[in-house]
Amino acid sequence: MKDRQHWLPFLLLNIFVSAAVTGAILFWYDRTYRQVVIPSAQISASVPAEVLPATTLNPDAEILVDIVSVIGAETLEAEMVLVRYSGEGELDLAGWHLEDEDKNVFLFPQLTLYPKGAVQVHTAAGQDTVVDLFWGLRQSVWESGEEVSLIDPQETVRATYIVP
Repeated sequence: MKDRQHWLPFLLLNIFVSAAVTGAILFWYDRTYRQVVIPSAQISASVPAEVLPATTLNPDAEILVDIVSVIGAETLEAEMVLVRYSGEGELDLAGWHLEDEDKNVFLFPQLTLYPKGAVQVHTAAGQDTVVDLFWGLRQSVWESGEEVSLIDPQETVRATYIVP
């Protein structure tokens, strides 16, 4: 009985240290791997995309838009593609699309990205916002090792990303 009384402080200390380390690791993981998105996209719901004229882009002009990451590949509720614009002025994404090697295509709605703006494209269903777009699929699309392309309305590939 006396030996148990000597172990109690060490047992409580062990529980406290384990909880603190686990909390610190989760905090670090959340800060390191969760993408912070700047809310600088605008969706125009008042005018259908078909009515708006398509912007003609010079295929040789450099447009500073990137697929930053594909997160949660092969897990429907977690799958997301982050697209970021780092150019000057506004970038109209109407008519642009994301495409994988299996020819799965997500077509962007009427959407304007401002400098340093970003948008997340989720595979699952949900309510579109200025920073989150939802594809509405019932199964995952992105697979590890495949290439994802961001293609403008003139079918020029503007960015690619290999899913980790």
